[in-house]
Amino acid sequence: MRRRTGLAIAGVAALAWGEWLNWRWSRALVGNSGGAVEAVVVLGYRNPQETANFINRRRVEAGLRSIVADRAHDTRVIFSGGATSGGAAEARLMADHARSVLGFEGAVLLEDRSGTTWENITNVIPMLENVDRIKIASQPAHALKARAYLRRQRPDLAEKLVRAGDYRPGEWTVLKPLLALYGLWTLRVLQADERRGPAAGIHGRGQGWLDDTWPRSSTS
Repeated sequence: MRRRTGLAIAGVAALAWGEWLNWRWSRALVGNSGGAVEAVVVLGYRNPQETANFINRRRVEAGLRSIVADRAHDTRVIFSGGATSGGAAEARLMADHARSVLGFEGAVLLEDRSGTTWENITNVIPMLENVDRIKIASQPAHALKARAYLRRQRPDLAEKLVRAGDYRPGEWTVLKPLLALYGLWTLRVLQADERRGPAAGIHGRGQGWLDDTWPRSSTS
């Protein structure tokens, strides 16, 4: 009985830890910028097949629910990700899913050359120059990494970062401890101030940067 109780407590603790860490990441390096023009950047995941894979479908859903109609009158959704193994670009597959499956009819822009997260940010920057608010949608850890990269490349644009809709309490709860562990591994390239939670805000730019040189995957 004690062993069973101990395992149950450990399981609940792991779920709570995963939930908390993903919540914290979703609120790091964001502010409260206002304005009528909004950009939602959806980052792709390796997709060798001819349709959007499970992770990219979830990221598209997170991106579309990041649109808040009552605060932004002009929203563009930017799908970012290049081709995997000679197939179609991740950006195009995600855009096709948004339009044909989810019925999205809003403004869409494609960035279809990126192979890493650093390149995602580098290549979408020209599409962000004239917006008031920027949201980056992915898994919370990956989105945080992308926000940190934007802060390194263009701190002026990073001042416009606001929360996306990529975290929901109770969503993917069973997987969140695993996502948290993977997130800790991927976020090891960030500076300490870039990994902090809500209290850190978007100020205090980290010193130096580590380029993103992982193999072909927009999750890196």
